[in-house]
Amino acid sequence: MWTVILLIITNVFMTIAWYGHLRFKHVDLWKVILISWLIAFVEYCFQVPANRLGSGQFSAAQLKTIQEIITLVVFAIFSVVYLKEAMKWNYLAGFACILLAVVFIFKKW
Repeated sequence: MWTVILLIITNVFMTIAWYGHLRFKHVDLWKVILISWLIAFVEYCFQVPANRLGSGQFSAAQLKTIQEIITLVVFAIFSVVYLKEAMKWNYLAGFACILLAVVFIFKKW
């Protein structure tokens, strides 16, 4: 459970670092890069422990899959709430295809 909680936290920071600057296009690029790197440092402070803890429960492929699903959920919320972008049907269809990967990764074959 701690792995998932830490992955959610890390993905919030990651999304802010990667996409938060899109509302501040007037700010110099070097400043945006510096601020993004500072935010990414915090992200890594949660990412590394999440993967360390999770490696005892999940394979690397499973950890990456969990992280990607959390990333999609966090990004979808962020893009609608913060960036004010519409969630289109084809985005949801694409996300559903990625969710299908979870079945293949976690199913015991």
